[in-house]
Amino acid sequence: MHAAVGHRFWQKGKNMTKIGFISLGCAKNGVDTEVMLHKLVSAGYEITPDETEADVIVVNTCGFIVPAKQESIDQILDVAHLKEQGSCRGIIATGCLVERYREQVWDEMPEVDALLGVGSLDRITEAVEAVLAGRRFSSFADKEASPLGGDRVLTTPEYTAYLKIAEGCDNRCTYCAIPLIRGRMRSRTIEDIVAEAQELEKLGVKELNLIAQDTSRYGLDLYGEYSLARLVRAICAATSIPWIRLLYRYPDKITDDLLEEMKNNPRLLPYMDIPIQHISDHILTAMNRHGLSSVIRDAIRRLREAIPNITLRTTAIVGFPGETEEDFAALCAFLREARFDRFGAFTYSPEEDTPAATFPGQIDEQTKQDRYDILMATQLEISAELQQAKVGQTVKVLCEGFDPPAGLFVGRSAADAPDVDGRVFFSAPRGTAEGSFVWVKITQAMDYDLIGEYAGRA
Repeated sequence: MHAAVGHRFWQKGKNMTKIGFISLGCAKNGVDTEVMLHKLVSAGYEITPDETEADVIVVNTCGFIVPAKQESIDQILDVAHLKEQGSCRGIIATGCLVERYREQVWDEMPEVDALLGVGSLDRITEAVEAVLAGRRFSSFADKEASPLGGDRVLTTPEYTAYLKIAEGCDNRCTYCAIPLIRGRMRSRTIEDIVAEAQELEKLGVKELNLIAQDTSRYGLDLYGEYSLARLVRAICAATSIPWIRLLYRYPDKITDDLLEEMKNNPRLLPYMDIPIQHISDHILTAMNRHGLSSVIRDAIRRLREAIPNITLRTTAIVGFPGETEEDFAALCAFLREARFDRFGAFTYSPEEDTPAATFPGQIDEQTKQDRYDILMATQLEISAELQQAKVGQTVKVLCEGFDPPAGLFVGRSAADAPDVDGRVFFSAPRGTAEGSFVWVKITQAMDYDLIGEYAGRA
């Protein structure tokens, strides 16, 4: 399967039945939502953004960590009120939380009328039909045999899109439930991905964000070698999409081939998202991370030597079982040393059926939160300094439209991934088009955003 064949999230159908969608969690889950949307639109259903007028509401859940699971549960309970009031005829729950806790959701949330595991999203139309007929419905097909890709209706603005290049994960980090939920890693073929990229370009996409649980391992299962650089070259040969961004890369799998591609290909953005999770060898070993602190430091050195203007984003976990004050101090010191452009942190969340949940030395919640606060305060100082250094520079910005509260246009530079990074606010001539590229001279820096002045079309 390939291609996005529609670019409007809310579409009228051939009948009067209206479906509402709530998509939670990561961009990968968002792509799954887009595939389900296409199936329902193709079946003639109308998609509505107003939950209060929906006949059926689909909640695509996240089950990654405790706060995400709680958000999923809260959303289901929120829409259950609409069902009680009679405006909604049924609720369908899909996605990671459902895949992992199918029995509990079925038994403890009678408000839910249908369940679809991650391997059964292609049965969304059947689920809707069953709910409308007053029947309960559930399907949990083999998640490692489910289709990769598929036609979809984009929920992102038409100039940007996510492209999922693989599903599942083989890394087996001791804290992570993703392999339990999504199964082993399965790469899509280069031909399939390129075909979808071509269709996305036809829809007006100018920024393509390649995603997977681990993009760095792409192609190993199909081609016997890391093939991300090969994939990028194939996309660039077949399309003219100007911005291609790589997300979710692991520091131990950054190949020389990829470095050369990033160095020499102006369409492959100088941006790398490399989750390190920690810097203490003691903690990295307990996490079963592939590559200790020396590998992380070497990866950062190689990236910055090859691409001096690269933007580096990372994440870390604080409060992992056994994390000592010395381990945490080492992480803080490394943050100051590495000076990441973008940084996010999580407090450790013990997940059922993962090895780390049973490790000795579990850290209390207050200590986790204290360490998180210290870490983010440290990064705030670093970010402020890095942002201030951009004042006076002229950067290329993808315009995302006019922001009335700010009274300015807003967009993102190559250093800003959608949904997770900062933005650039700028004055510009009236009529500057959403989805156009412009040059912006930076005049002011905030903690995470920038302010500037229009300096011409790019």
